[in-house]
Parts: sequence; structure tokens; C-alpha cells
Amino acid sequence: MNPPQAQIADDALESAGRRGGKSAAAFRTISEVAADLDVPPHVLRFWESKFSQIKPLKRGGGRRYYRPEDIELLRRIRTLLYRDGYTIKGVQKLLRSPGVRAVTPGEVPAEASPQEPPAAAEPEAALPAPGAGPVLDAERRAAVTAAIDELSELRQWLAKKVG
Repeated sequence: MNPPQAQIADDALESAGRRGGKSAAAFRTISEVAADLDVPPHVLRFWESKFSQIKPLKRGGGRRYYRPEDIELLRRIRTLLYRDGYTIKGVQKLLRSPGVRAVTPGEVPAEASPQEPPAAAEPEAALPAPGAGPVLDAERRAAVTAAIDELSELRQWLAKKVG
């Protein structure tokens, strides 16, 4: 008998906190954190340069070890950027104004709002995976598609002229 979907999701979240049999309080490498958050390691390094609140321990050779509180902050940043539609500057402002601990996933303080309006309101299931590119509303998508079509036609025209 298969468990209900909610139970499967709860089990996945619980196991993500203890990847590889580690305790919830264990330090994690950049590869482990990247896999847990479903973002490439270079994104985590970029976020370190943009958010001074992220301070992993660095050992010999520059190896990064993330504390549980670093991972929770990264998870909040990921949610604000990818799900809630904030820009990097918007998240920076949000983290500075109420303090790092005041922002939890899905929560937006009343006095804080995104720097730019979020992308078109679509169901969460329809959003692309992180790193898959920006979410475009129908009007912008049509404009981009038209531009791509025009560029393809120009490419064909040039290919005929040159070769």
C-alpha cells in the first residue's frame, strides 16, 4: 500500500535534513547543500558574494562547510528569489530591514515588498526548475518568440547570401 502524497513529501523533507545519515546539526559541504536546495554550487558561491549574512566555515584549500543556520538562510533566499519573485537587491533589502531571522519561507513582512513585481501569477507547479531561466508572462513570451523567429529568418537569409 502506497503512502499518501503528503506523507511522501514530509518524508522527503525530513530526509533532506539528514542527507547521507548525518544529523540535522552536522555541517554540510557545498555539494550536499547544492543538491538539497536543487541549485548548482556556483549559485551558492555567487549568493555568498551578494549576501553578507551567508558565512560558511572555510577550511584548508577553501573548502566550504555550511552550518544548519546557513542552510536555512540559503533555503529562505532561494524561496524569495525563485518562488516569490524577488530580485537579488530585493532580498538584500528584505534581509537588512527586519533582520536575518525575521524572514521565513513564504512570509513577506508587511513593510517589505519585492523590488520588482513578481513574474506572472502561475500555479507553483507550472514554475520552471531553479536555474531553468526566468518566468515570462504571456506577452513577454510572445515577444521573445517573435524575436527568435525573426533572428532565425535572418540567419537563414545570411546563410544563403554567404554560402
